[in-house]
Order: sequence, then structure tokens, then C-alpha cells
Amino acid sequence: MEDCLFCKIIKGEIPCHKIYEDKKTIVFLDINPWSRGHCLILPKKHFRDILEIDAETLTHIILVVQKISVLVKEKLGVAGINILQNNNRIAGQGVDHIHFHVIPRYIDGSLKISHSTEYKGDDLEEVTKLLTESK
Repeated sequence: MEDCLFCKIIKGEIPCHKIYEDKKTIVFLDINPWSRGHCLILPKKHFRDILEIDAETLTHIILVVQKISVLVKEKLGVAGINILQNNNRIAGQGVDHIHFHVIPRYIDGSLKISHSTEYKGDDLEEVTKLLTESK
């Protein structure tokens, strides 16, 4: 896709801090990181989101996500790692090219992710029914 920022990075038109590459994927540091070592993992072929990507490419990417997670943990000595993948603007997807975030978590870090207390009890029952009933 011509206007895709990530496709331009893949083609070498825009520089990046690349840390891994293979035939199907590229991994580079996020230029607006949530923490030190925040990586983006994406396929070289353009897919907009999780709903578009084929199973073979997705399987390959998640194995690269695991490999990069191990690398980050070993080399940066992090206490934990968040794996994040957003779909559509409402969910925080800033670039319309599927990508996974590997976000290192440090003991003294200030990054906070919290649970909602709004959706419990009856709502859990309703959502379970909606997601498990036949079409």
C-alpha cells in the first residue's frame, strides 16, 4: 500500500531502528515507546488488521513475537512483557498495517494497565451467551 508508513519502512524509504528481519517479518523499535525497548513486529506483506491476515503469516508473526520477547527479557533484564495488538482507530491502531507491540515492563516503570470494574455479574452471563450461541 503506497501511503502506509510501515510499508515505506519495509521498503527502506523511511529509516528505522531494525533489530530483526526475516523473509516474512521485520522488527524495529517504536519511535514513541511506552517503555525502553518497546518493539513493533509486523509482516512485510500489507494486511490491515487481525481480520485480514492469513493464518500462515499470523502463525509466523506470533513465533517472532515470542523470539523477540525472549531477546528483550534476556538483553534488557526486564521484569515482564506485555504483548499488544490493536485493531482499528477506536482500539488504538495508529497505522493501518497489522503489528504487534512487545512492551518491556520494568519494576520501577510507571506504565499502568488496569481492569474495569464495570462489567461483571449479569453482563458476563450476557456476553457469554452472545459469544457461544450458534449463528
